[in-house]
Amino acid sequence: MPAHSLAQQMLRRRPVSGAPVAHGASDHLRRSLGTFQLTMFGVGSTIGTGIFVILSVSVPQAGPAVVISFLLAGIAAGLTAICYAELASAVPVSGSAYSYSYAILGELAAVGVAACLLLEYGVSTAAVAVGWSQYLNKLFDNVFGFQLPQIISAAPWDTKPGVVNLPAIVLIAMCAVLLIRGVSESAKVNAVMVVIKLAVLLMFAAIAFTAFRADRFADFAPFGVSGISLAAGTIFFTYIGLDAVSTAGDEVKEPQHTMPRAIIAAMLIVTGFYILVAVAAMGSQPWQEFKGQEADLAAILEHTTGNVVGSTILAAGAVISIFSVTLVTMYGQTRILFSIGRDGLLPTTFAKVNPRMMTPVSNTVIVAVVLAMLAGLVPLENLAEIVSIGTLIAFIVVSVGVMVLRVREPDLPRGFRVPGYPVTPILSVAACVYILSSLHWYTWVGFTVWLTVALIFYLGWGRRHSALNGCGDRSIAAAIPDEDAAEPKSRHIDDAV
Repeated sequence: MPAHSLAQQMLRRRPVSGAPVAHGASDHLRRSLGTFQLTMFGVGSTIGTGIFVILSVSVPQAGPAVVISFLLAGIAAGLTAICYAELASAVPVSGSAYSYSYAILGELAAVGVAACLLLEYGVSTAAVAVGWSQYLNKLFDNVFGFQLPQIISAAPWDTKPGVVNLPAIVLIAMCAVLLIRGVSESAKVNAVMVVIKLAVLLMFAAIAFTAFRADRFADFAPFGVSGISLAAGTIFFTYIGLDAVSTAGDEVKEPQHTMPRAIIAAMLIVTGFYILVAVAAMGSQPWQEFKGQEADLAAILEHTTGNVVGSTILAAGAVISIFSVTLVTMYGQTRILFSIGRDGLLPTTFAKVNPRMMTPVSNTVIVAVVLAMLAGLVPLENLAEIVSIGTLIAFIVVSVGVMVLRVREPDLPRGFRVPGYPVTPILSVAACVYILSSLHWYTWVGFTVWLTVALIFYLGWGRRHSALNGCGDRSIAAAIPDEDAAEPKSRHIDDAV
């Protein structure tokens, strides 16, 4: 095996197809997801706890103009989603921004992005599971008149401490069982849950509009443009789940066409529902009443109807919504780890596929155990900004990757091309940088420490075990498989299962 300098190792790029696979790792998963199921993955991972609680934070920042803030956040996230769509069609593999950066920018950039994504998916999944425990208690209280004891529904170091957050652990275990059974089964369950939570949000809008008064929009922008921008930055974080669509590249039918469609469709559905809910909420009560209000949507329904029926239904919808988010974010975490293990930058245990289930069972079990420990024992609310910083940096890398790939390989076949190039990816980078600039300094310190740990692991272990050791650099265009030629392989995998 020829020796490589450290610089060469850091800059080597992984071909999309025909790349070497780490010894003991599997090189494929079963392709079973279509456009609808993949779209529901994107919607399911994005519409979660955010829309149920974000108004109490964003409305005091912008007033009734928060509707514009939702639109601006949707546009900013949409710019990034469009960039994702092009790379997903040009580099149709699992691993999301990690795989894109590995193929376009090189191994060191891929390691950095992998650290960002693992932070995003791991911590956010555990934090969302903690939120599920809280909504489950509210539902129990509304329906049965009791709540789970504090000792089994809160972490030891929470503001109201318990011993263990058992509901959060149970949620993660249920999601792990679904993921082990197969991605197709998980996608079907997720699709049902997404339809239910969209129906619940439509119910909220319908009831809230019965109390709609146009004069509540009279003082439209009490804090001016700065307030609108500040609220847009707050709301933007509710869109980070769209990255989950691009983690499924190896399990999607006709990925070069399906993935762009699913990403854009999910973006439009999410933005449409967010704006609908915001308009209905702002018209149903004065904007000054949102500050400090808990469970915004449930509270609005109680005020509007004078009973807890609507609030109870909404709490049930939140429970289902968070289940869906946890399922998809856990899925994204396992598939990113699968891609990294396949490339040899992590132990190949993460890239072994069960021959009967065609899923990375060991990988899923490890993820479930770690996340259960985090969700059950550690209060994670203070890590929200660190999660966001990792996501935003991944978004920037994707947008830059579009421009680099256009220059390096302009003739590469793409199932989708970013409109308004190069303005669109530049605006996407600018939007993400603007939001990053508003984060606290200690967030950057924590993120830097995490990134340093990832770099030390790569230099000490990952680069020596990389599957690319001894391989020359190949262009992406030369490595992209012809879809017609690849189809028999996909059928062979399905038939074997």
